Amino acid sequence: MQQINSEQFDNTVLEAATPVLVDFTATWCGPCQRLAPTLETLSKEFEGKATFVKVDIDESPNLAEQYGVEGVPTLMLFKGGEPVDRMVGGAPKPAISGWLSSHV
Repeated sequence: MQQINSEQFDNTVLEAATPVLVDFTATWCGPCQRLAPTLETLSKEFEGKATFVKVDIDESPNLAEQYGVEGVPTLMLFKGGEPVDRMVGGAPKPAISGWLSSHV
């Protein structure tokens, strides 16, 4: 899963042809670290249907502020350059998979 910063966000997320799941995360966040392997697995399962990227809120605080991220992990799904849904906090793989499937 690619980590991106503010400079890469527009090109990678807002201009993407497919839906993009953005994992707003932080290195100090325990639940974020536990969620990472699940997202890696899901990124392979949804290959071709959605792109998965992560944004470290400490490295790109402007993005966290712009999109109203108040806690991590926050998963935000973008389609056509617009945020369409979000999931806050850790969740089991079936819940995230079902949530994604309803949007892609």
